[in-house]
Amino acid sequence: MKTFISRFSAGVALASFHSLPLAAQTAEPVNLLPPDTPIVEQPVEVEADVTPSRALPAEATETVQPINPVLQPWTPGQANELLGLVEEVAGEGLDPADYDPAGLRLAIASGVGDRLNRVASQTFAWLIEDMRDGRTPMDARKQWFVVDPDADRYRTGDVMAAALASGDFAAALASVAPVHPDYAKLKEQLAATPVSDGGTRKLIRANMDRWRWLARDLGNQYLITNVPEYQLRLKVGDKIVRTYRTIVGKPGRTATPQLAETVEGVIFNPTWTVPQSIVKGEGLGARVLNNPGWARRAGYKATRGANGWVSVVQQPGPANALGRMKLDMPNRHAIFLHDTPSRGLFKNANRALSHGCIRTERASELAITLAILQAGLTADESVDTLKSGKYTKVGFTKTMPVYITYFTMGTDIDGNMRTFRDIYGRDAPVLASLDKPRVNNRSRAIDDEVIEIVNDPRVGA
Repeated sequence: MKTFISRFSAGVALASFHSLPLAAQTAEPVNLLPPDTPIVEQPVEVEADVTPSRALPAEATETVQPINPVLQPWTPGQANELLGLVEEVAGEGLDPADYDPAGLRLAIASGVGDRLNRVASQTFAWLIEDMRDGRTPMDARKQWFVVDPDADRYRTGDVMAAALASGDFAAALASVAPVHPDYAKLKEQLAATPVSDGGTRKLIRANMDRWRWLARDLGNQYLITNVPEYQLRLKVGDKIVRTYRTIVGKPGRTATPQLAETVEGVIFNPTWTVPQSIVKGEGLGARVLNNPGWARRAGYKATRGANGWVSVVQQPGPANALGRMKLDMPNRHAIFLHDTPSRGLFKNANRALSHGCIRTERASELAITLAILQAGLTADESVDTLKSGKYTKVGFTKTMPVYITYFTMGTDIDGNMRTFRDIYGRDAPVLASLDKPRVNNRSRAIDDEVIEIVNDPRVGA
């Protein structure tokens, strides 16, 4: 059996990579990483009754069927099935009143014709759109920068055509619903919560909707962090392989945004290019130039350009503000996951302390694990790279999704349903939107400002 040898200088004991314990919520240990068997991401299963995404290679375009129209012919019997689905949709955290069941009844009574086709098609489209994309309008999703691909993968007209052909409208709705186990657990919690407890039910509904904002299928291997929970999970399939405590952005302009990005590699022993707000604004550049002994001990190197501009880079080492690793995940927000030399902060209950990026507990373990899973390195190679102390960028052979989410109610790492403190005040607009009429023709883009994160890993240290 191959072993995961964490021989770095911190002195972590030897441990078998394939026998590392799963999160406490897993009933029995499962060997997710059998010896000599790489984990291969399985293709996403798309229901046969839904045509592929429009984003296809040029050579495959001749196989794409024409896009089905949203307005399609209905019979009274089909519309009655749809009406029954609308009346039961409260179990999914949606409000039947949003889909005008009274209007649909009148259209059914009018019989076959344009009115029935128009009303039933519109009702079905609204229902599918809300289940697939989320009911919350974009202006209520604060600092949410995820583009959900499901509107292209599961086109409304195609789903409608398949439902009319099969007569199974419940299956059509299920075909666009989130498949993540946490969504199902929130649904169970909603069913178990009395109608009289309106506040709790609304919070559950809001967090169910947040799952709809994401892609229906998150992939086979991915990282997901829930900011208010201060936890990061490494998941393979539906199993949690590892959990790590996190430190996230302070409330305000340095709050961590909600993202779906791609990890391209891991950087062992990173450097930190110090922002000019610190080099010039805090006088670090002058201090490094004028006090070489202190600068050497702190790992700083400064260079002065011909124009007098001073740049400062902190070299790899135990004092480096990024610690011993960072994930290479290019994005316009300059948000990434990294280590920290201030590891005692992970013991704090309130860990909204950073300048926006996400500091990760046991980051060296995470780096080595990902280098093995995604880059094909052996455990020894990964550990030796870490111990070298040299800046080393290890690219992945297959990129890995990472989701930075914001759930204030959900399943914790022990498998228990609980609420998390709304550290950024993002619940209020979502909850308020549930009391307002459904918004039609919603944009897939968000108007929120992309706040430039000038990363200062020292914040909170």
